[in-house]
Amino acid sequence: MPPPGPPRRQPPPDSREGIRAARAARDARGTRGVPAVVAAARPAVITAAFLAAYYLLPVDEEFTGGTAVILVLGLLAVLALFLWEIREIERSTRPILRAVEALVSVLMLFLLLFATAYHLLERAEPNSFTEPLSRTDSLYFTLTTFATVGYGDITALSQAARIIVMVQMAGGLLLVGVAARLVVDTVKSALRRQASPGPEA
Repeated sequence: MPPPGPPRRQPPPDSREGIRAARAARDARGTRGVPAVVAAARPAVITAAFLAAYYLLPVDEEFTGGTAVILVLGLLAVLALFLWEIREIERSTRPILRAVEALVSVLMLFLLLFATAYHLLERAEPNSFTEPLSRTDSLYFTLTTFATVGYGDITALSQAARIIVMVQMAGGLLLVGVAARLVVDTVKSALRRQASPGPEA
């Protein structure tokens, strides 16, 4: 049997490798006693929090030019949240779970943003859709549009409503075709980095 090689030297604590190793050890100690079911329940908690905010916040004003600006800013916020989540996935010691949380957070914010826009537009222009939209109806219409189900029971009639629907369709395609792929690639990269041995000093 060949003699054992020299022991691997630990990276200096103030080096990049040392900081990364210390963060991984701290995260492991912090989550070791947490049951897996609790960690897996985070996406459900995120979903419940977003839905509670959607139904409880007093968003009953009419759709105006200022509301359109808020919609654009909300879409930019979705993009900023997504980019931040990508960075957190790269740094996480549990990238798969972090990726699920990221997708749930971004998707819920995206859907509820458009549901709110439809609800406000219907209040401002009562004939924008084939029937009046409550908050639940607005969320239902948003989900069917995102899922490309197209039951046809609720459709957009006004030009403003159709423009918002087209923006949601384009955003949904980007979210599914580009964002989801980027999340998967980031998770794979993080897992490969965790599986590869650290550099020897």
